[in-house]
Amino acid sequence: MFTAIGKVFKSSRNDDDLVDRMNHQYSVIFLFIFMVIISTSQYVGEPIHCWMPGHFTPNQGEYANRVCWISYTYSVPENTLVGQQDIVKKVISYYQWVPLVMLLQAFFFYLPCLLWRVFSERSGININNLVEAAETIQNALYPERRDKTIKYMIRHLDHYLDYQREYQGGCCGGLRRFMARKMFLICGNRQGNYLLTLYLISKVMYLANLVCQLFILNLFLGTNYHLYGVEVIRDIVLGKEVKPSVRFPLTTLCDFKIHVLGNTHNHTVQCVLPINFFNEKIYLFLWFWMVLVAAATIISLLRWIWLVGFRHSRIRYVRKHLKVMGKLNRDSDRDRKLSRKFAQMYLRQDGVFVLKLVAKNSTDLVVADIVSALWDNYKNKPMIGARNNDDQEVDDGGEIS
Repeated sequence: MFTAIGKVFKSSRNDDDLVDRMNHQYSVIFLFIFMVIISTSQYVGEPIHCWMPGHFTPNQGEYANRVCWISYTYSVPENTLVGQQDIVKKVISYYQWVPLVMLLQAFFFYLPCLLWRVFSERSGININNLVEAAETIQNALYPERRDKTIKYMIRHLDHYLDYQREYQGGCCGGLRRFMARKMFLICGNRQGNYLLTLYLISKVMYLANLVCQLFILNLFLGTNYHLYGVEVIRDIVLGKEVKPSVRFPLTTLCDFKIHVLGNTHNHTVQCVLPINFFNEKIYLFLWFWMVLVAAATIISLLRWIWLVGFRHSRIRYVRKHLKVMGKLNRDSDRDRKLSRKFAQMYLRQDGVFVLKLVAKNSTDLVVADIVSALWDNYKNKPMIGARNNDDQEVDDGGEIS
């Protein structure tokens, strides 16, 4: 188990952003740590201890403890007498399964990341290699190494972007574009937004996982878990004492039977669940953590849609880096049109998305160098750079494309 945690800590892939890592890395680490704590309490310590009648032998007491642990216990309202009829019993049967449920939670936190990495590798570009190359550029001590790494990145990106454009070229390119529009095939390599669409889907999956886990834990814990943190905040704001949650009772009751000389004796004993002391603190932390990560995921999703999904945002992003590197003349109508085509027809959504992802994991200065080199490479292409005014006009509209 500790080896698995170590592997998560040592994960060196940087093909996503911080919010994604909050989902698939930090959340998994927390859950593994909590799983170790709970498992240790169950199998090393004494997870349950019941108050036995005085005539019970030690063997009967041990038997009762084991029976109450593997079956279930229940809680009743305060001031309820043992043996009282028509009492409302709140069954508590989750504590045995907490480590397994946390393992499943960790799997579902990691699943969107797994799907993103599997399907992104099918695109023909290795984003992690590009990010590592960007880090090499950032830390390079010698200009030769820096220039060599930039050339590697430009070659890699250019091959990928050319590969995308092959889908649009050829004698049937217009027909394919027409069919894609009519059949609502608005994402994929043909449209130049395969990676962006896949990445946004992974973020939606992260968000869906968080929301589903909050409400599925309602069923597992048998309570309104999704309101747990709200109630704690309300008590703090109102100045009330934060009492132990009824969701995780420390004292419960247990019914069991003992057969003696052919007779069946029913017993009800009061039990202490020390493990619920840990469960209460852990699930309170997880509530605040999941709400925090859900809010961060929503903001991150909307930011990515705004920064890369809209035409004017992509064009503005590319022009900003070209201006920083002195590659763009603000007064030149030719540069303005060419930079628009560079962003829309050469880089397209996936190209700008990759640049943004590299910037998230390195610096904007490194990305400015890459954009500058891509710009020079683009202008030197005989079939693209020379046709500055012959291609179809690309407007600065704000619609997603």
